[in-house]
Amino acid sequence: MNDILANIITKNKCTVRLTYERWSHIVESHDYMAGNLNLVIDTIEEPDYIVKGNMDALIAVKHFKKTNISEKYSAAVYKEGDDNFVITAFLTSDKERIIKKGVLWQK
Repeated sequence: MNDILANIITKNKCTVRLTYERWSHIVESHDYMAGNLNLVIDTIEEPDYIVKGNMDALIAVKHFKKTNISEKYSAAVYKEGDDNFVITAFLTSDKERIIKKGVLWQK
């Protein structure tokens, strides 16, 4: 069974997969993310920042003037390495809370 919703190319030229299971988790945890699949893909493919996450994860951050709730930063947490996959994604107004973890790359 193919459970991959999207394959996304990161700035490091890795292909990370977003599965239906992970997308369900994202939408159930953050209901406002429903309908924002393309926003998550754009965040990973064309981030403004890539930040160090927990346990070797990376966090792509991108500013959007307009989302379905208001002007926000999109954050997508993913892993590159032996198993490339999206962990979660959410919207935030507080970019600094994420950025302070350590910027690895900036546009």
